[in-house]
Amino acid sequence: MTQSALLDHLGTGTTHVCHCWSVRRRDGRVLGFTDHDRPLVFDGITFTPETGLSARAVASATGLSVDNTEAVGVLSADAITEPDILAGRYDGATVLTWLVCWDDVAIRQLRFRGTLGEITRAAGGFQAELLGLTEALNQPQGRSYLKKCNAILGDQRCRFVTDHPSYVFEYNVTAPTDGQRFAVTGSDSFNAGWFEGGQLEVLSGDAVGLSGLIKADVGGTDDRQVTLWVPISAPIAVGDRLRLTAGCDKRAETCREKFDNFLNFQGFPDIPGDDWLVSVPRSDKPSSGGSRSR
Repeated sequence: MTQSALLDHLGTGTTHVCHCWSVRRRDGRVLGFTDHDRPLVFDGITFTPETGLSARAVASATGLSVDNTEAVGVLSADAITEPDILAGRYDGATVLTWLVCWDDVAIRQLRFRGTLGEITRAAGGFQAELLGLTEALNQPQGRSYLKKCNAILGDQRCRFVTDHPSYVFEYNVTAPTDGQRFAVTGSDSFNAGWFEGGQLEVLSGDAVGLSGLIKADVGGTDDRQVTLWVPISAPIAVGDRLRLTAGCDKRAETCREKFDNFLNFQGFPDIPGDDWLVSVPRSDKPSSGGSRSR
């Protein structure tokens, strides 16, 4: 599999090439598509013809600008379905595109690597934005100096291990839910509000792998109710298993008292506020030259 072999083939003037795509979702599922008239197999992926994506509809840009392209496809039961798109299963999926010699798939060249961006649907089909590797140039760099922590609970800067019985609770759904409000049973050892700002993850059922951020965690031990900011977009049935992870409101007091993780706190709780920045000496206050932070 060399680029020179493909260039030699293209130089003959009579070519046997096609395009192939692979889409790897964040849950690990991989789908392959091709514009050839029969399935092709390489890298452990079967690329199926005339489903999912259309090579004829792809256009890409050149130059040093952010390489954003587009692709269109057809919604189908055995490939990309509307419920999966609505549930967000393709958000941030990794996309690879090859130019392949269809009678010898070892002769191929990777032409695009990126992720899926915004997806729109219309008339039984969809249009997806493909974001190239240079999309990272659009990401903000550096850090902000704020009183509250700007790390995410459990990430590399926070370093807190959330997989602990004191911060994680799993249970089976016992009552019908609309995907946004959940009745929680068996959580006697957790105070009200313990999971507020945390995450709810679906571990089984049609919505397995989906998650949502917790807006509110109210009620007592027997009638606890958890509400998400945005509903889970796939159906959740009685008996499905859910996992709740404790939330962090980013305050120094919470980091110290709830998580005992103040050494990794990424905020600046003692930074002066806006009132201090515009303060001026006053005749009715001591002018000793000391700190004005208090």
